[in-house]
Amino acid sequence: MTDVERRIMAAQGYLELGLHEEARDELNALPEGSFDRADVLEITLLCMMGEHRWEEALSLGHRLCEIAPNEPGGFIHAAYCLHELGRTTDAMDLLKSGPKTLRTKAVYYYNLGCYEACLGHKDEAVKLLLQSFEMDGSLRQIARKDPDLDPVRARLERT
Repeated sequence: MTDVERRIMAAQGYLELGLHEEARDELNALPEGSFDRADVLEITLLCMMGEHRWEEALSLGHRLCEIAPNEPGGFIHAAYCLHELGRTTDAMDLLKSGPKTLRTKAVYYYNLGCYEACLGHKDEAVKLLLQSFEMDGSLRQIARKDPDLDPVRARLERT
């Protein structure tokens, strides 16, 4: 394993523990040419999101979409940032414009369901959320506490 690979793995580990500063320290120690790698950008983006730095994270999310247009991560993260910035319709548009591989991810349907719920489209929200639960049952547990789903919570609990 190279030093670059070790630092990226360490940064991922710190990120999973919610230690954003430590994750960034690992990334900052990488050689200059490493900062435009998709995995490095995504870890940096997730650190910013964890710190609620939505505008900065959105900028990185768009950059990630540009350099890795066939990967779902940039689209999922940038859309989430848009939603957090109160631009939920833009979030939906961005997510739907992503690569076909997004449609294989339960989080795609979950996030669209959240966005639809926030926009008051309850029937569509429930349909999308149920689809996400079928793909990944653990999302049902997350949905129980997600404030975005308050408008459809009672309906979800009956399913």
